[in-house]
Amino acid sequence: MLRDLLRLFPQPVQSFIEGLPTAELEELEEIRLRVGQPVECLFASRSVYSTNPLYRFSVADASYVLNQLSQYSLYAFEEELQKGYITVAGGHRVGLAGKTVLENGAVQTIRPVSSFNVRIARQKIGAAEKVIDKLYDRQTNSWQNALLIGPPQTGKTTVLRDVARIVSTGSKKDHIPSCKVGIVDERSEIAGCVAGVPQHELGIRVDVLDGCPKAEGMMMLIRSMSPDVLIVDEIGREEDAKAILEARHAGVSLIATAHGHTLEEVAKRPVFKGLFEQEAFTCVIELGKSPRPGSIKRVRRPQQTRIRR
Repeated sequence: MLRDLLRLFPQPVQSFIEGLPTAELEELEEIRLRVGQPVECLFASRSVYSTNPLYRFSVADASYVLNQLSQYSLYAFEEELQKGYITVAGGHRVGLAGKTVLENGAVQTIRPVSSFNVRIARQKIGAAEKVIDKLYDRQTNSWQNALLIGPPQTGKTTVLRDVARIVSTGSKKDHIPSCKVGIVDERSEIAGCVAGVPQHELGIRVDVLDGCPKAEGMMMLIRSMSPDVLIVDEIGREEDAKAILEARHAGVSLIATAHGHTLEEVAKRPVFKGLFEQEAFTCVIELGKSPRPGSIKRVRRPQQTRIRR
């Protein structure tokens, strides 16, 4: 999985990563490169740094990585620089930081780029197995409108991706039929599309709008692809809430994620307050990282829970 990714890096970075134990590489979550600093590899509970005192990631190294990412065409790369990240083959996402160039108060590009955050995409088939019986309503034989809540690095996107796969393929052992799935992948993290083609296994009944704003994308998919279930990651804006209510009125089920620790915490935010008041979600699952990311902490039923606001 890492072989194609390593070609993006200068030789000292490649050598350091290749020198890590194989068992650790299987758990690698992020590779962080910062000009003037050692290489940092992040795992679930710790970081490992390159120890060669003679090597620090340099300006020349940053130019090398940028050229590899852009395939030596920075002009064509401008849109990705404006977003602050690029998705590469395998669904890995490379975040970028450095000097921003503004035009009329809006970010036009980042140049020079001095920091890279390479988030390793690993599809975990079966990551959603334990949540499926919470999300599928056997009385109505339909998917519930559900919200997966968790702080960063609790596996929300990993679980959501596997939910999309199961909804699309169905489950013979659980007697769940396959459904049409529409994914609005604003940050290219669910499907990990490259040139519009998903890099993850999502089943044969999935349609993806890659790099599209969530609110606009939900409406586009409802109008054009008639999904049974919509999948969106990290909702939180007012326009997202309006689109979610529109999807609900259109009879489309929606499964989404949001940052937060508990239902009560999330419900205090103005956007979610309105959604819960209108019973947009019938199921809320709080996720944690113990004993592993994607673990269920609690399953909540908002209609049965008195939420203090």
